[in-house]
Amino acid sequence: MGTETRAAREDKPGVLLINLGTPDAPTVAALRRYLGQFLADPDVVKLPRLLWLPLLHLLVLRTRPAKSAEAYARIWTPEGSPLLVNSRALEAKLRVALQARGGAPVAVSLGMRYGNPSIASALTALREAGVTRLLVLPLYPQYAAATTASSFRAVSRELKRMAWSPQLGTVHDYHDQPGYLSALAESVRAFWRRHGQAQKLLISFHGIPQQVADAGDPYARQCHLTATALARQLGLRDDQWQICFQSRFGKAAWLQPYTEQVLKECAASGPRDLDVVCPGFAADCLETLEEIALRYASTYREAGGGALRYIPALNDDEGQVRALAEIVLVHLKVAA
Repeated sequence: MGTETRAAREDKPGVLLINLGTPDAPTVAALRRYLGQFLADPDVVKLPRLLWLPLLHLLVLRTRPAKSAEAYARIWTPEGSPLLVNSRALEAKLRVALQARGGAPVAVSLGMRYGNPSIASALTALREAGVTRLLVLPLYPQYAAATTASSFRAVSRELKRMAWSPQLGTVHDYHDQPGYLSALAESVRAFWRRHGQAQKLLISFHGIPQQVADAGDPYARQCHLTATALARQLGLRDDQWQICFQSRFGKAAWLQPYTEQVLKECAASGPRDLDVVCPGFAADCLETLEEIALRYASTYREAGGGALRYIPALNDDEGQVRALAEIVLVHLKVAA
């Protein structure tokens, strides 16, 4: 057997998809485990460990899990967590698309930064599949230290623990990738074709502390670039759309304008319908289905506004599958 033939046979590409995570069930016990892991991450809460960890265990994990469990219970499906269900569907379709476009199987495995399936279990599956070239693809279109960098560090720790050293590549972001932007725009257009177009489109992203952005995190800039590109593709005038930031935690200043405040301002200017899209979430989750579609819709009505209509995340939409497949093939240099 020639060297080139043997090398080709031994070459096995694989993709580790990473999403943020979800509790195993909408229960207080499950939320306590999940939040304990999530909020103990120094990339998420940037307070001194000696100050934060006692506060986390003595106060936060004794009060917040019950409230979070109620929120999760409002969106839980018979199949389980929406984030996990949608991410699994995306994983399966991406696997098929990669083989169809690349001409050879590409192993794909999903791991959650927090909760299950864990990054460790996903990496184990990829190693057992014989992967020699590994691409880490966090499902965060916009890079942030609290999500993307934290995921990369978790992968590095697990690979070291496993004593496994595949050829490693990473996707830092895809906020301006043409396929991603096209998929977003088409999802909005499809929603408008079915339901009509509201007077204004809010483009809402998960927030981060302003102090983090001021220190150089590129997340805010990338969110603005995504939002502007989406509005341009949709042909919207400046008065027909607005960027905003949701999911603030704590009392410190976060990226503004806050989505909830924007809703109150829109309601005060007169009852009108709003559409909301959340391009930072690859798959629907608590922040989109409960915070936006349920809680903020209620907030808007109570403030005197009209209907607030949430445009679903891309989930396993074929446009998102194509966009991610293109990203993977380019990074793995697999012939399309």
